[in-house]
Amino acid sequence: MSTTPDPRSDGRPLIPVVLEHTRAPERMAADKVRCEACPVLCQISTGKLGACDRWGNVDGELRRLDSVHLVQRPGAELVEWKAAKDGWNGALLDDAPVFVSGLGAGTTYPDYKPAPFIVASKHEGVDMVTVVTEGIFSYCSFKVKIDTDRWLGPEQATVRHQGEAVGHVSTMEYGSQFLALGGVHHLTGGSKREGKVACDMMVALGNRAPVELAIEGGATVTVQAGQAPIVDGIEERRMRVGCGSATIGIFAPQWAGHVDEVVVIDDHITGVLSEHQAGKFLDMAPTGIRLRGRKSTPGRYFQVANPGSGWGGTDITDPLAIIETWDPRHARPGLRMLMVSTTGEDAAWFVLDGDLVPRPAAMPDAVQRVVERIGENCEPSLCTVLYVAGAGGSLRAGVTDNPVRLTRSIKDLLVNVTCGGAPVYVWPGGGITVMVDVSRMPAASFGSVPTPAIVSPIEFTMRRADYEALGGHMDSVRRLEDVLAGGRYRLVDGISGNPWPLAGVPR
Repeated sequence: MSTTPDPRSDGRPLIPVVLEHTRAPERMAADKVRCEACPVLCQISTGKLGACDRWGNVDGELRRLDSVHLVQRPGAELVEWKAAKDGWNGALLDDAPVFVSGLGAGTTYPDYKPAPFIVASKHEGVDMVTVVTEGIFSYCSFKVKIDTDRWLGPEQATVRHQGEAVGHVSTMEYGSQFLALGGVHHLTGGSKREGKVACDMMVALGNRAPVELAIEGGATVTVQAGQAPIVDGIEERRMRVGCGSATIGIFAPQWAGHVDEVVVIDDHITGVLSEHQAGKFLDMAPTGIRLRGRKSTPGRYFQVANPGSGWGGTDITDPLAIIETWDPRHARPGLRMLMVSTTGEDAAWFVLDGDLVPRPAAMPDAVQRVVERIGENCEPSLCTVLYVAGAGGSLRAGVTDNPVRLTRSIKDLLVNVTCGGAPVYVWPGGGITVMVDVSRMPAASFGSVPTPAIVSPIEFTMRRADYEALGGHMDSVRRLEDVLAGGRYRLVDGISGNPWPLAGVPR
């Protein structure tokens, strides 16, 4: 089969509508075609799609059915180019109004031939080249940041989806917990079902769909990019303002004169105002309070309770349970004490009676305002989904015949790497390991093939001179105007806040 030549340029194909070099292998039904876009080698019946949902059998011919996605530059207008009417002279458009993304571009994996699109355009008068493909990634994973104080499970605990192991609990950071999900060992190193479940879960996460996860020895949590986590059926609302010690440091001056003691309950560092450095600064008198747990520096306590879904990420529902005793040398009847969580969602006011027993009482308005201020300073609880992929393998051969030059050019900041036009972080060290926030990528950017592996867009943008210097496939470079003239594209708006990909290349 061959592609339709372009009578308005040099006879080279506009876009790969029909895949070249397809052939019917032995023992394949006559009404099927075999796709050689990737090593899966799907045998596709008439009217059906291959595993990637990109290529299909149309009346016995293999055709790419999903249009390449062009990301529109904010504020730019795309006017359809018509050579016959405008008398185009072959010059490239200045300040390209669109960026050709990898989404819908198709793949040439394992890249024994040039990438599906190698596009020349201009930005601020500089000739640019963008190499565009949909990579097939087995070496990829998701790092999920969950803003919550609730205990999700012990570190290293297995995370399951539909009963299969798909990841593990990673470290807890300030007000957030991390999960590591997917990866090559779950995709290819376990059972066939584990690989399929892991792959389906990863595609859903990347496409910003909700995914329910069960943590061994811990909680059931539903995560969705850009949405609040749901922990054991309860939607989280607030990310804590800080640990117990930090909360005291922030709000101590606002409590001065209204309280004799404040205890901020936290699973990690519970703070006690009168002992804390902030309390000493305010000349607060000792109260004689003695907490359970392990005392660290003055006013800071570890392990006052077990982790859980109660106050401050502990397992307690009665805050007085963490008080061991009162020292009568300092405690006194009438002593006023606030107990509060790190989000302000739980708070109680107590006054010591004649027997030095804390009794619940109505909270003064001045103290209530500070509790509300804690809540005001808490950010909304969200899930952030970061996609991590290793692009240092054969994918580079679709860019250049000397792949290490691409790796070096990226590390030398000569090449801007994007995923669906979204900015990525390239990890230091060997290879090309990229990380990107899926919320900054176009909708439905992720697919899969039954290897199992993830299909996701990736683009490499550089100056044309740099592309030629790294041994790029110059014979396969096509003008942006050719892509526009072909008409087989879908226009999508750039994500608000994303830098323009062509502007990320040094001049």
